[in-house]
Amino acid sequence: MARTPPHPEVSQFGLQQVLEALVDPVRRSIVTQLDASGEDIKCGDFDIPVSKSTATHHFNVLREAGLIRQYYVGTSRMNTLRRADMDEAFPGLLDALTTSRARATPPPSG
Repeated sequence: MARTPPHPEVSQFGLQQVLEALVDPVRRSIVTQLDASGEDIKCGDFDIPVSKSTATHHFNVLREAGLIRQYYVGTSRMNTLRRADMDEAFPGLLDALTTSRARATPPPSG
């Protein structure tokens, strides 16, 4: 049986929580990397300039806001962008975030 952390339903998405999740450049980078890849990505395979414990915090914030879905494959925690759910709740928000200009802006280090 697969281990899956809790995820909010689309009806539970809050704009304030989503915007607060996206205000951080590392979390925006995670979202844009997922969007650009078109595939699910393991937590350790993201190009982000933070420690593993800090990355875990960022993934939790994104998951709790409804932006990503996480599930396990073996011992790897996989991440998928909940684009269809976000587009249903907030049409155009992810499109505005994932433009080519947003993808070209690297997150600040530190």
